[in-house]
Amino acid sequence: MTLTFPNRSRSYDTAHQRVRFLGYDGLFEVPFFIEAAAVPSTNSNPHTAEEDCLAAFDAERGTIIEVARQVYAYGRKTMYVLTPADFKRGN
Repeated sequence: MTLTFPNRSRSYDTAHQRVRFLGYDGLFEVPFFIEAAAVPSTNSNPHTAEEDCLAAFDAERGTIIEVARQVYAYGRKTMYVLTPADFKRGN
């Protein structure tokens, strides 16, 4: 099956300063997190405020989804945490 992201919902995890979003591989839900510092438009000055981080996530959603697919292709896990290093791999 192919990893898809049909659900546009996301939420902010204040304790870990990251955004949670979900992917699906067939019927299986695949939880993803992206660290606030890894959100592409916040790399130079990471936002810690929830609304700023979620807005940056929404603006860069396409890039984040592509990186999530690449990370998922490396091997199956119970959850994935995207870090700034994951966005540098493609460059």
